[in-house]
Amino acid sequence: MAADERVVRAAPLPRWLLVPAALGLVLLTVPLLAMLPRVDWADLPATLGSPAALDALGLSIRTAALAVVLCLLLGVPLALALSRARPRVATVLRALVTLPLVLPPLVGGVALLAVVGRTGVLGPWLERLGVTIAFTPWAIVLAQTFVALPFLVITVEGSLRTVGTRYDTVAATLGGRPWTVLRRVTLPLIAPSLVGGTVLAFTRALGEFGATALVAGNRPGVTQTVPMAIYSAFNGAGVTRDLALVLSVLLVATALVILLLVPAVRRRDAW
Repeated sequence: MAADERVVRAAPLPRWLLVPAALGLVLLTVPLLAMLPRVDWADLPATLGSPAALDALGLSIRTAALAVVLCLLLGVPLALALSRARPRVATVLRALVTLPLVLPPLVGGVALLAVVGRTGVLGPWLERLGVTIAFTPWAIVLAQTFVALPFLVITVEGSLRTVGTRYDTVAATLGGRPWTVLRRVTLPLIAPSLVGGTVLAFTRALGEFGATALVAGNRPGVTQTVPMAIYSAFNGAGVTRDLALVLSVLLVATALVILLLVPAVRRRDAW
């Protein structure tokens, strides 16, 4: 450590704050941990290998992967535009991008049906072309993209604002064309955040339920994703409750691993 470097320590917090902090942590973790004793771990391989589980898992992974591709194709340009927009314009656009995060998921499903449903804005036009989106796997992809896109846009835009435009400006001054600057300067600089945003978007898409329920339905083997299978089990239909618990624990474990790995990848790339 250099001689002029000093370690700055934060001021201590009042001890009484630890009580509500601990209660908040208990509220967030105990319900998740309470599922573990209810899982039949001995039959776990057989449970996950059942046709219903494989169908739901396979459909969820495939649709979430397609949704992430759409998020990248649409979200990265949107984040770039947001980062370069004027402050007032950026504020409005950022509010619109963030809106799906604060809306109830069912409202998102209603909104999507208003566009691609049979009586929606595009419904009659799609029917003339022989294209059906609502209540098909493509509706799942649409719903997952709708709820996951803000995660990618916000993550990438924040990184772009942190990096700034000085490197892009230098590259352009040296004769770099816009596409070359984007490909060889901008994107490499935000690569860690781009990876993190992609992973977060995939996790959100994998766990999407509300919008999917309305715009895609819940047909086993056709539009029944993992969250829909869990919901059906606790309403006395579809998969068993044992399988629903296993799938729930699987989603929680997947999300936890991803949330722990993303910051680690960012720190490693920062060094």
